[in-house]
Amino acid sequence: MTQDAKARACVMCGRGAQETPVLRFEFRDAAFWICPQHLPVLIHDPSQLVGRLAGAEHLAPSDFHDDDAR
Repeated sequence: MTQDAKARACVMCGRGAQETPVLRFEFRDAAFWICPQHLPVLIHDPSQLVGRLAGAEHLAPSDFHDDDAR
């Protein structure tokens, strides 16, 4: 795997586009990738990204909860 391919891997599980779809997002002027399985982490519990994404300790989770939709 090339260095560029490693850079396009999910910040949570490390899987790249050869294994699963990955979505690009930007944070603090840098590009990162996350797979659909871990997208809810980014939205609902970004504290799980601490240590994987510099500055994640400052991210707040979404205020929306599934039971709010009822």
